Amino acid sequence: MRCKFLLFLFVFLTSCRPEPFEIPPPEHQGEAHEGMVVSAHPLASRVGVEILKQGGNAVDAWIATHLALAVVNPRAGNIGGGGFAVIRLPEGKSYALDFREKAPQKAHRNLYVNERGEVIKNLSIEGGLAVGVPGSVSGLYEAWKKFGRLEWKKLVHPAIELAERGFHISAVEARRLNKYQKLFKKYNPDDKIFIKEHWKPGDILIQKDLARTLRKIAQQGPDGFYKGEVAQAIVKKIRSTGGIITLEDLENYKAVFREPVSIAYKNYKVISMPPPSSGGVALGQLLRMVENYPLRKWGFHSFNTTHLMVEAEKRVYADRAKYLGDPDYYPVPVDTLLSDGYLQEKMKDFDPHKATPTSQIWKDDFILAKESFETTHISIVDKNRIAVSCTTTLNSNYGSKVLVDGYGFFLNNEMDDFSAKPGVP
Repeated sequence: MRCKFLLFLFVFLTSCRPEPFEIPPPEHQGEAHEGMVVSAHPLASRVGVEILKQGGNAVDAWIATHLALAVVNPRAGNIGGGGFAVIRLPEGKSYALDFREKAPQKAHRNLYVNERGEVIKNLSIEGGLAVGVPGSVSGLYEAWKKFGRLEWKKLVHPAIELAERGFHISAVEARRLNKYQKLFKKYNPDDKIFIKEHWKPGDILIQKDLARTLRKIAQQGPDGFYKGEVAQAIVKKIRSTGGIITLEDLENYKAVFREPVSIAYKNYKVISMPPPSSGGVALGQLLRMVENYPLRKWGFHSFNTTHLMVEAEKRVYADRAKYLGDPDYYPVPVDTLLSDGYLQEKMKDFDPHKATPTSQIWKDDFILAKESFETTHISIVDKNRIAVSCTTTLNSNYGSKVLVDGYGFFLNNEMDDFSAKPGVP
């Protein structure tokens, strides 16, 4: 689930109907390196590179890349979702930014069950009731206030250009757009942007409504999203599709900086995201559990290595399900979960010759889920060694499938990350 050099040139050279934005030919890409930008779409990555060339740092480049992804990777890149970011400064100080979506104030334990206590199918996945309060705009702005170097408007401008001019969609995006047409029509019957009889690779996706929203954000910062006409449009659309988010929910949202998880593994220091993300603690447990085994000698794809990793992952994911919640509401025992004594105890029943029954580790029913493609990641390092690692998502492809009328962005379905009912995934 994101180029700004040549943008002004395009503006001056084109007539009343601009051409879709294109990736520059290879001969224009061999210029001096200002850093590294990695994202899920070449146009978004090029935006980040150009921001670095203009004197921006890695945080500036991340913000511009993230917003560009909201245009060119609308199934995962977003302003209607949220995410996590880890930022490391050259002197070694690190920061973790939590801009994950939040439950609306009116959410409650039985939000997704009927009077008999049965989970109502798809209620936490589709429509307005699946939407959590979006965090991306707040998160990007908080990062810019603390670390940004370039003017805020300059970072939003490339995304506006991409939305206004349009771009050629890939075969993957065409398949995704076609796959969800029925749900798009269900929740957005009047939409003329994403609803189409058949999308083909190379079709041009123009998003003038999204450009309008991005201009508000460029001019007003978070107030252009969490207050005023955009906020009113969000609430109106959510309410019309069965949701409960209020203007107060939007106005009260604030991204927060947290202390990163730091893990020592052999001669490396791994810096990752703390709860409410499960990633940092889970990664730390996995690394520490396998640290003293001869993985190099065994070989990465060997039976011994694969067996060890699978067994460690079983134990880690049992802890993930039980302990890794939101620290604002639950005291996550991070220090204990990462302590040597605890991890040694977890691996005490590891048998190198046979699998440990899942029922011995995790008492509830085990459900296998295949890897999905709804979340996107951005990694950036600038020439001064400032590094940013960000994961952002709408949760499912195109989130709740709810598109904010007149403003052109999909809203997340992150409420599905809560348990609809205790013991039910």
